[in-house]
Amino acid sequence: MSSTNKFITKSDEQEIIKAIQTAENSTSGEIRVHIEANCPDAVFDRAKTIFEELKMDETQLKNGVLIYLAAEDHKFYIMGDSGIDKVVPDNFWESTKDIMQALFKQGRFKQGLVDGILKAGEQLKKHFPVAEDDINELSDEISRG
Repeated sequence: MSSTNKFITKSDEQEIIKAIQTAENSTSGEIRVHIEANCPDAVFDRAKTIFEELKMDETQLKNGVLIYLAAEDHKFYIMGDSGIDKVVPDNFWESTKDIMQALFKQGRFKQGLVDGILKAGEQLKKHFPVAEDDINELSDEISRG
């Protein structure tokens, strides 16, 4: 069993994937979740590395969003691609981060991720509404480190 499974079970994982699919139904943005036990670098640097490894910087509109979680280190980061950064205010992800952080502090990792994903989807919809010809450019599966 992966050490991250104590934070997110297989059942939890299916609910998180469903939240990603729900959020992406109203936006052309792409949301991914990456979970690992420990963060070997500064959290921003690690999130950036994972963002690139998952090819999130290759979406057509540069509107990928990574939610990175290092569960045992109690670190997480929400990273948006350059297309998002160009059109949103500097504090764009703060409300999403606050929702997630409050739930994580209660040990409610799955709910924190689900609520964060749905909130991110709401925010993405404002700037990147779903197009008629939208395709899912990235996997909805959770990646693990």
